[in-house]
Amino acid sequence: MREVNGSAFEMFAFFERTPVLVCISGKDGLLRKVNPAVPEKLGYSEEELFAKPISSLIYHEDKLMTEVERGKLLQGKNLINFQNRYVTKKGNIIWLQWTSVYFPEKELVFAIAQDISEKKQAEKEIEDKYAKFKSLATHFKTKIEEDRKYLAVELHEELAQLASVVKMDIDMLNNSRHLLPVQAQKRIDHALIVTDLLINTIRRISFSVSPQMLEEVGLDETLKWHCNEFAVLNGIACNFKSNYDESILTREVKLDFFRICQEALSNVMYHAQAEHVEINIQDTGDTIRLAITDNGKGFDTIKDKKSSGLINMRERAASINGKLCVDSQPGKGTRILVEIVKN
Repeated sequence: MREVNGSAFEMFAFFERTPVLVCISGKDGLLRKVNPAVPEKLGYSEEELFAKPISSLIYHEDKLMTEVERGKLLQGKNLINFQNRYVTKKGNIIWLQWTSVYFPEKELVFAIAQDISEKKQAEKEIEDKYAKFKSLATHFKTKIEEDRKYLAVELHEELAQLASVVKMDIDMLNNSRHLLPVQAQKRIDHALIVTDLLINTIRRISFSVSPQMLEEVGLDETLKWHCNEFAVLNGIACNFKSNYDESILTREVKLDFFRICQEALSNVMYHAQAEHVEINIQDTGDTIRLAITDNGKGFDTIKDKKSSGLINMRERAASINGKLCVDSQPGKGTRILVEIVKN
């Protein structure tokens, strides 16, 4: 063991028996003194540890990051809970968490480290499980959307066409209405109105089930159309504004943004008693923010936090790594915010 004098070494005796790794190194990166836990953990003898820079033992992917942080340390910034990986003599990789202090008058670094390999392994297992469950959730969501798309096509292509054929037949009868009694003429007029309503309803349901427009014209144009349709059908003013680059959003994000808007407008239609609602998508710099605001009666967010509509929106936001916040009070309207971090 190298012999080094200095006040930093006087405290070293207190760490001789601790399982925590304790090191003193020079400004040159060479170790001057270590407690027994260091060679025991890394598998090298003290002589081997003192013969080469400690940086030579760092896992290659962490070398640059460690060099940057060490530079800050030598400039006077203490290193607190810094984590990096080391390769033992047997080739195993271990995680160490460091707290280090530099003494410029002695040009020495005093450092303490804990082995956090087990903690990191547990974190990795949790991350792997999360990734697995997220993949499954994405798969099921994709499957549901595919089923919806199929249903929408069936509605639009089959039922709407059949309803159109019925309308054509009624139109033909209408051309000969002068030959029919007055009561029959009234029934034809009624049937014409009903078939028009039926065709429009099928098309509207088809769009609601699977918005084909989303793939054809994009999220902005689809939401503009949806807002106009909502306003016409419900008599509630609905405006859409945006200020962002739609091309940075993935297909999944666009779809989930649309579904969240769809759910929010449904809540406005059935519960809010609002006169006005606005949908706004903005680029805030670091995030893309979707905001849906209405001037309705509002609600108690604590009492109603388990409502199916809010749960659906939260799950949608979580599936795209987004954060959903609901701001509402009785009598003061509702604002729903969804934020996702830009890639």
